[in-house]
Amino acid sequence: MTAAIDPRTPVLVGAGQFIQRPDDLGDAIEAIEAMTVALERAAGDAGARSLLGAATAIRVARGAWPYSDPGRLLAERFGATAAVTGLSANGGNTPQSMVNLTAAQIADGTHDIVLLVGAETIWTRRRIRRTGGTYAYTEQENVEPDEMLGAEVTMSGETEMARGFEAPVNFYPTFESAIRASRHETIPEHRGRISRLWERFNRVAVANPYAWMREPMTAEEICEPSPGNRMIGFPYTKAMNSNWDLDQAAGLILCSVEAAERHGVARDRWVFPWAGTDGHDTYLVSNRWALDESPAMRTAGRRALELAGVGVDDLAHVDLYSCFPSAVQISASELGLGEDRPLTVTGGLTFAGGPLNNYVMHSIATMAGRLREDAGAVGLCSANGGYVTKHAFGIYSTEPPPSGGFAHEDCQAEIDRFPTRELAADHAGPVTIEAYTVMHDPDGPRQALFACRLDDGRRQWANSTDADLMRAVMETEYIGAAAEVTREFTLELT
Repeated sequence: MTAAIDPRTPVLVGAGQFIQRPDDLGDAIEAIEAMTVALERAAGDAGARSLLGAATAIRVARGAWPYSDPGRLLAERFGATAAVTGLSANGGNTPQSMVNLTAAQIADGTHDIVLLVGAETIWTRRRIRRTGGTYAYTEQENVEPDEMLGAEVTMSGETEMARGFEAPVNFYPTFESAIRASRHETIPEHRGRISRLWERFNRVAVANPYAWMREPMTAEEICEPSPGNRMIGFPYTKAMNSNWDLDQAAGLILCSVEAAERHGVARDRWVFPWAGTDGHDTYLVSNRWALDESPAMRTAGRRALELAGVGVDDLAHVDLYSCFPSAVQISASELGLGEDRPLTVTGGLTFAGGPLNNYVMHSIATMAGRLREDAGAVGLCSANGGYVTKHAFGIYSTEPPPSGGFAHEDCQAEIDRFPTRELAADHAGPVTIEAYTVMHDPDGPRQALFACRLDDGRRQWANSTDADLMRAVMETEYIGAAAEVTREFTLELT
């Protein structure tokens, strides 16, 4: 037994990634096969294929595929017939949350060797269907996994959806305008700054062999609309949006120190989870106190650092969840990280790829490689689901945790103490513009979406298809301007 390390200490021993974009679609493999490859690569990374058959649990990040219990299909492939199977809820937070749960259960003896994996083959499926073909999945009886990990929650209210706030592409650029206003930036200053931030992410992706988009892009190319980079939700061009049109898989193997030694995993492959935290902001954006802040990120992120016994200056490597620039800026601000330092190890969800719920499996896999190359350094991975809604954080290093073991905390009780706002869903009358975006079709602006405040502090949502108004709010700052919400819940300036 390795001296001074508790044999139940959880350790990440294997990480594998997979990417495909074949010229011949007939050469593409389906999602369950991609998961298989990712886990086989993780076992190869650990130098111990025996870990696959000895797994006591197999947990899968939910994806855009019809398998009812993909963990069982993997167990059959690997001969892990005794493994407990699990399937996550939706949310980009789920890979890190699964690591947090898994590490805690390895520490308490519930599990010994756990496989975590996820995959998407959306790129292949869409292109096969465009040719009129049928995308074939491995058939599986409608069986339930042994565990459902996390809960499905409603994150878009009826009022929000009725006014046009239906998806991430609507909310995140709206948050971006609130960030701009809080920093007192002009629209050109702001667009330039976030484009330079994304250029730095692009540079990392260019060097990442598992990134989906590795073509270099300058800040100007990212910022300015073009035929291949149209405006989506002002101020975001396509190059500032998460990209899920891809085929990617990633898998991790976590086990106890005892199991790692029993299966002959070399010590230089070990990466220790030091600490993890979980928590969520208000499920409905309507109830957020401010649209450029996240009490859950602030609380859970800083608590993860405290549990690990480190500060932000001790972090050598960081990967912040990066579906849109606003997510990165909010988390960097809440954690106290400067935006001038490297904030990704993959290149982010635009360039490295945003495979629905599984991006953070890739970021943890990449982080493991970085830490092995920089032995003794400390890394942080953040995970975000919904609309800056559900959060998970993890601290990692090749050295054992200074505290003596993995530490985990659910931070929700503290998060729930922060103030919230009420929704004034039926209000028609005077408001102040709080934040906004302008959604675009390929032909140009389609609809402006507004978050508004009443004098009593409540929030209201409105929209407009007025061409002059849409043009005006993209050229001049209108946050803080007086307006009127009509009985049809459209917005008019006063």
